[in-house]
Amino acid sequence: MSKAELEHISPKQAYEMIQHEPNMVFVDVRSEMEFLFIGHPVGSVNIPWIEEPDWEINPHFVRDIRKLILGGVICTEQSRCAPIVLICRSGKRSAEAGQLLIESKFNRVYNVDTGFEGDLDETHHRSSVGGWRHDGLPWEQC
Repeated sequence: MSKAELEHISPKQAYEMIQHEPNMVFVDVRSEMEFLFIGHPVGSVNIPWIEEPDWEINPHFVRDIRKLILGGVICTEQSRCAPIVLICRSGKRSAEAGQLLIESKFNRVYNVDTGFEGDLDETHHRSSVGGWRHDGLPWEQC
């Protein structure tokens, strides 16, 4: 069996996968404040990759993901684990987090390539060029 690789998908592809894969795990890796106050995709779970106040990488990220899927089962090439879709603001943090999951033997990891808000436009605003929110997919805000 070949080595797993992080797959980059669009917000619409992620939404379709989530609708059709009952055991899909959908993780928003932004900070708790971003998740709560900027908004997040409906059905996503927040496990920060980088968190305030120090803005350091969460040393427990992989463990937290394992706890989320089947009580911490370790995925191997022989036993497929639940597919994981990761999202952040623009797709960069979730790509880093996804790569760590691949290196930690998770074998079906997907990164939402334009994230929740997408890249900056010419006036330095987000959600106007791409991203989950720009594509009109379901989201909520506290």
